[in-house]
Amino acid sequence: MKDYKFKIEGLDCANCANELEESLRKIDLIENVSISFMMERLTFSCNEDNLNSALKQIKKTIKREEPDVSIEEV
Repeated sequence: MKDYKFKIEGLDCANCANELEESLRKIDLIENVSISFMMERLTFSCNEDNLNSALKQIKKTIKREEPDVSIEEV
C-alpha cells in the first residue's frame, strides 16, 4: 500500500467534505480515506497496481456526490 495526496477543490463546506469522505470509504480499492476541508486535501492508501481503477471510482463518486469538485495529484 502506498499513500496518495490530492488537492481537492470546489467543496462548499466541511459537512460536504464529511459526506464525500463517507462515500469514498465505500470504495474497496482504497483505505485510510481522509478529506481535509480546510487544507483542501484528499488522502488515501492504495495498492499501486490498483491506482488507476481506484482513481476512476473516486472521480465517479465525486462527480455523483459533488459535481463541481475536482481533484489534482500533488
